[in-house]
Amino acid sequence: MNDFYATWVYLAEQPLLWLTLTVSAYALAHWLFLQAREFPLFNPVLVAVALVVLALMLTGTDYGTYFEGAQFVHFLLGPATVLLAVPLYAQAQRLKRQWLPLTLALLAGSVTVILSALLIGRTLGLDSGTLLSLMPKSATTPIAMGVAEQVGGEPSLAAVFVILTGIIGAMAGVPLLRALGERDADTKGFALGVVAHGIATARAFQHSERAGAYAGLGMGLNAALTALLVPLVAWLFGLY
Repeated sequence: MNDFYATWVYLAEQPLLWLTLTVSAYALAHWLFLQAREFPLFNPVLVAVALVVLALMLTGTDYGTYFEGAQFVHFLLGPATVLLAVPLYAQAQRLKRQWLPLTLALLAGSVTVILSALLIGRTLGLDSGTLLSLMPKSATTPIAMGVAEQVGGEPSLAAVFVILTGIIGAMAGVPLLRALGERDADTKGFALGVVAHGIATARAFQHSERAGAYAGLGMGLNAALTALLVPLVAWLFGLY
């Protein structure tokens, strides 16, 4: 046992350990997702997060130590987001023809997710700080945190809401759209991107490249529009 403990202490100090753990957890989660025939509750992001959290709890590792090793994955989020422009470029001609319905869908989606968060939160009796952290939940994490901080919310709480929104959207989005009779890849992808940002966009790419391209477009446009609408809505409702 002493030898095992000494080995673990040595490994825990090596940044590569946590990077390996993160990648391995996602690989295992994705394998389980495929084995379960893409059942929504086996969403790879959800399962991978649960596995990593369980490993950190069992080993008594704090988040700072974990992030020191796993930050390379965090760094790759930037290039991965930029690379969404590649499938978007491939759909450029279709997007030009659909600019009006996409604009209307973006406005309807952005306003709905912000107002629904505000009204549901008020119904549940949430305080203004929590409401201001909840309203930008459908934007990407950096923008949601920045918007929440600007209007007086809590950035860290906003990040939690964003992650939960993405996971729930990735799990329930496609089955819900199917239940509503929606079969068009463009519509499904754009809806997922607007409502549940990057995590749902990754799920859209698993559906088809075209759906992923539209999800990436919806994610980017909604992030920009959220930064404009949340302060306005908060001011109109007397929160800001």
